[in-house]
Amino acid sequence: MVSQEQRRRQLAREKFLRQQQRRTQARRKAAVRNSVIASVLGVVVIGSVALYTTGVLKNDDKKANTAADVTPSATPTSKAPDPCAKPAAGSAKKLSWKKEPAMAIDTSAKYSMKLATTCGDIDIALKTAAAPHTVNSFNFLAGQGYFDHTKCHRLTTTGIYVLQCGDPQGTGMGGPGYTLPDENLKDKSLKGNTYPAGTVAMANTGQKHTGGSQFFLVYKDSPLPPSYTPFGTVSEAGMKVLQKIAAAGAQAADPTSGNTAPNATVVINKATVAKS
Repeated sequence: MVSQEQRRRQLAREKFLRQQQRRTQARRKAAVRNSVIASVLGVVVIGSVALYTTGVLKNDDKKANTAADVTPSATPTSKAPDPCAKPAAGSAKKLSWKKEPAMAIDTSAKYSMKLATTCGDIDIALKTAAAPHTVNSFNFLAGQGYFDHTKCHRLTTTGIYVLQCGDPQGTGMGGPGYTLPDENLKDKSLKGNTYPAGTVAMANTGQKHTGGSQFFLVYKDSPLPPSYTPFGTVSEAGMKVLQKIAAAGAQAADPTSGNTAPNATVVINKATVAKS
């Protein structure tokens, strides 16, 4: 016959075994649950990384298409033979002024600008009446020899299609020391947020009224918002020169400035503005 003490010990042992069994089962369930959570988190992390990477690439593309100070990036193209001649002897001047030059042109007259470059002459009909401040500034700067011996430092070959010039530093950071007001932003040629081939317009920082001396020449219709003063149109012969420069392609982006320099050696030997 089992005594009460033995029965009590047996019940206690069975209770202990049941507790141990429940704990073991709980640990197993926890292990399975944690494994599932880890798997889910792994998928989420991988998905997040993929989405983040995709987002970055899309943002980079947007930046490439919209930064027209002009700052669009260009995909480097295979290097072709340099179609341009050696630059004339001389170096760019380091000139700066504190304020915009006083108006010295006849705003009712026609003016033209000639860029005698190493790749050929680029003649530009200036929009004097529509952009008087800009044309007056170019007349002043050209008279000072500001553009002479300066390199066109940027060529974009994807997104937008422009050759950018006008910086004596050749880095995209230079300027005359003063800024110009935006002008002619409702030019009838700017339809559908597009700057048509042949347009010559001011570069800026992306903010209003920040044009200086840098300008860009459009060699193929380019999608851009009307934020950059259009002040000239390239002649037919000048377009052939631009096309020749573009056909030579662009270099990889400079890691410091981000500029994609043309493979062609494009230097403005002499810039002149004349009343016609």
